[in-house]
Amino acid sequence: MSSVCEQLALIQTRTIIEELKKRNADLKFETITMNTMGDKILDSALSKIGEKSLFTRELEDALLKKKVDFVVHSLKDLPTEIPPGLVVGCVFRRDNPNDAVVMHPKHAHKKLSDLPPGSIIGTSALRRAAQLQRKYPQFKIENIRGNLNTRFRKLSEENSCYAAIILAVSGLERMNWNHLISEILTPEDCMYAVCQGALGIECRADDEATLKLLADINDLDTALCCVAERSFLRKLEGGCSVPVSVFTEKTEDKLLLRGGVFSISGDQAVKQEITFDLNEKVETEKSDKKGEPEAFISIVCHQAQNLNRYHRAQQLGRELASAMVNAGAGEILQAAKHTTKEEILAEHAKRKQKLADEAEAGTNAELPAKMPRVDKAMEKIGSSSSSDLELGAS
Repeated sequence: MSSVCEQLALIQTRTIIEELKKRNADLKFETITMNTMGDKILDSALSKIGEKSLFTRELEDALLKKKVDFVVHSLKDLPTEIPPGLVVGCVFRRDNPNDAVVMHPKHAHKKLSDLPPGSIIGTSALRRAAQLQRKYPQFKIENIRGNLNTRFRKLSEENSCYAAIILAVSGLERMNWNHLISEILTPEDCMYAVCQGALGIECRADDEATLKLLADINDLDTALCCVAERSFLRKLEGGCSVPVSVFTEKTEDKLLLRGGVFSISGDQAVKQEITFDLNEKVETEKSDKKGEPEAFISIVCHQAQNLNRYHRAQQLGRELASAMVNAGAGEILQAAKHTTKEEILAEHAKRKQKLADEAEAGTNAELPAKMPRVDKAMEKIGSSSSSDLELGAS
């Protein structure tokens, strides 16, 4: 299997290995680590990089070349459209999907509402920034990048500009950093990212042996929630370039999906929710992908008796997205994408100038390879309409 070369990613990968070994004691697993573009570019906000599959492309390339059999992802990082021939073969049970506040040591045990006006709150996600700015207009919300260790180090420095940072509860708990949590934000405070807290295991669609292996640890309730959430995001054509958030709740045969679309500044918002009966029959056409499992927003349904539920979950996401667009979310999304597009072009121009300066100083041996890629990216983004922009993962 393959994993990002980072502590949390390796912990998540080991979790999946342990679960599989419980059921397949004779199997041996080897983990190949690699870095992705999202891990390498740490001086820009995710929304300003202007690339899809920031945390997955290199891993998926290894899958397609059959160098590895499967990849463990934080499912929120996986775009709603993945390369042909690949599927999410398993959705592992979801941990706490909410966001947490981690305070600077001088503010230990405080809540956000206790901080003085002008305090700087760090986050890497537009959706968090928009919701926090909306609820706490007295604070400054600023970008903070890096893995959990890096962000915690930036926060803990004695002269840190951050009073607090916002991180996913699930990541902190997997790192055994529960003691750092000062406050857990409720969905009323800050709805979470699509599929946050869930692990998705990606594999080749025609790899029957691996699919059978992964089916044993698939969590049906989590999978249905994630199908609805990814369907919602796909219909909105969202990604990390726009502030989109969700909340799902499954009770028996009912699935509730709540969605939020926010302006970059947080001053505009559309929120709605819909509840579906998952057992209500859906008229569907048989998949034309012969030899491949039935998949919903790339998530495989392993058991025929659950197909209708997966269809209903997918339908739920689409219907909520359509209802919200009709309620004004479309205009908010277009404005957010336009703003992000301008920021991406500015960021690429800055990177191009930096490369030119390094070339003049003779300090960048990789310049001949890098410069055409930057030019190509700027040309592609500049010629795209805002409505065509689906940038990055969720």
